Parts: sequence; C-alpha cells; structure tokens
Amino acid sequence: MKCAEYKVSMIRECELEYKAKLRDSSTVINFWHNEIEKSSWYDSEKEMCVVILLSAKNHIKGYNLVSIGSMNASLVHPREVFRPAIIGGAVGIVICHNHPSGDTTPSSEDIRITKQLIEGGKIISIDVLDHVIIGKISNDSNGYTSLRESGLVEF
Repeated sequence: MKCAEYKVSMIRECELEYKAKLRDSSTVINFWHNEIEKSSWYDSEKEMCVVILLSAKNHIKGYNLVSIGSMNASLVHPREVFRPAIIGGAVGIVICHNHPSGDTTPSSEDIRITKQLIEGGKIISIDVLDHVIIGKISNDSNGYTSLRESGLVEF
C-alpha cells in the first residue's frame, strides 16, 4: 500500500485591508460584502457557510467556503469547519452564513450547530468567537444577526 503525500497551499492572499483586527460583527459584515460576495462561487440565492480564520491577535488570516446549500439550508459539519482552521494555524474562527430569504432570525439548527462548534473548538483549542447570519437590510433589520451579540448562545 502506498502512502499519500499532501501539500497544503493557499489559493490566494487576502488584500491588506482584511488583515485588520476583528473587533465586532461589523468587521465580519464588511468582510462578507467586500470579499465573500465578490467571489466567483458566491450565489445569493443559496445558503453559503464560510469560516473566517483568525490569528492570536484576532487579525483575519483568511477564509474557507464550508458549504453551498439550498435556498433555505446548508450542511455544516464540525470536521469541515475546523479543517481549514487547523491547517491554517488559526487560533480563533468566526462562522458566517447568509439567509437568502433576507430574514436573519437564527433557526434552531443555527443555534444547535453553533453550540456544537463551540464545544468542538474547546477540545482542539480553537475559539469560536461568533456566528453571524447575513440577510438583507430593511426598515426593521440591520441586515445581520450576531449570535454573540444577541445573547442566544454563550461563547
């Protein structure tokens, strides 16, 4: 039986402006609009789950597309979320995904998977700092919900 040799490489570097320190969910929102939405694979009609990788000082190191779902669901597994964080040497991560409906109200599944990821991160010493759901800006919505800021999940 032959053994496989693996080489890990970056697809591309983030622009210098994204090396800024993650201070709050507004940094995540700006990153999503300026980087994620401009990616060739992005489709606003499908749920897209992305993990943002952070350094020890909470600078954005990069990101990874975890899954492309359907109009109202996306499959997210801890293994797929933490793999790029481990390979990329991240100390922390932020999970973010869009709701194509525009409604950023977290589903029970959003809350459940966030709690599962927080516990998984504790085991491997990678902090889950937030889970941000991105929708559409309207009169009664700022266009996103931060599970950390909303207090729906204890981080």
